Amino acid sequence: MPDLNRRIVVTGAAGLVGQNLCLKLHEAGYTNIVGIDKHKHNLDVLRQHQPYVEAIEADLAETGDWAAEIAKADTIVLNQAQIGGLEWDQFERNNIIATQKILDAIDPENAPFIVHISSSVVNSRADDFYTRSKTTQEEMVRASPFRHCVLRPTLMFGWFDRKHLGWLRRFMDKSPVFPIPSHGKYIRQPLYEGDFCRVIMGCIEQEPEGEVFDVSGQERIYYKDMIRTIKEVAKGKAAIIHIPYWAFWMSLWTVGLFMKQPPFTTRQLEALVIPEEFPIIDWPGRFGLAATPFREAVDETYNHPVHSDIFLEF
Repeated sequence: MPDLNRRIVVTGAAGLVGQNLCLKLHEAGYTNIVGIDKHKHNLDVLRQHQPYVEAIEADLAETGDWAAEIAKADTIVLNQAQIGGLEWDQFERNNIIATQKILDAIDPENAPFIVHISSSVVNSRADDFYTRSKTTQEEMVRASPFRHCVLRPTLMFGWFDRKHLGWLRRFMDKSPVFPIPSHGKYIRQPLYEGDFCRVIMGCIEQEPEGEVFDVSGQERIYYKDMIRTIKEVAKGKAAIIHIPYWAFWMSLWTVGLFMKQPPFTTRQLEALVIPEEFPIIDWPGRFGLAATPFREAVDETYNHPVHSDIFLEF
């Protein structure tokens, strides 16, 4: 039986993975959950809807009282990450510097087990700020003297998704057209956040020391078909059109001139069209789970009577 009273500290608790994980942990009976995040608005959302979480507002790239929570933890879900942005400094600060400060805050005499949320991009041919910083972050955790395991998820979606598919879904209702670059036949392996959180919980319970898991969606699907499924299930309003790659790139470049934190960047577009696929391992069998079919997961994400209406800031 899992120790439901263990002190679990989740960094990046106010984002997509963090919000979903805290919810799933509570539903599973865990009673000692600490969430740390620097995004005030999104942390307030966590406090409002999940009052059982001890929510702490803190910038993990800065020395602070939050370090005491790391020292007391039985388990750390190392989850904070800079995903989007145009400046290297943002990725370095949140993915690298913050991780080093977390590792420095651990008490070697009472070290917790670390579940590190890495990314499938460490196996990618993409070369962008996110890929570089997440690769370095994973190397730091694996080189540390502390017990850990590593999870490398692919593109994720689910409740509380303010970026990725969540932003695309909302765009469908704000714009009369939804552009897809070129033919749109780019293989994606979207991972449902509900499934991924159950994998994280399996790692919390089993503590598979030193193991690395490539956790991808079990279905391979073209980007264009993924978008059409979301539109159909969520009843999106925009007309889907295909536009030349160069026109799509230029439009993103123009948006980047006026937005400090654009939801989708030229670098992400360049990564989207790289023809590559990620390993599909039997994580359902490894952790005793059943993977949720993509269409069913989309329905749960966008048609849930409560969670579908909770939005986070970008």
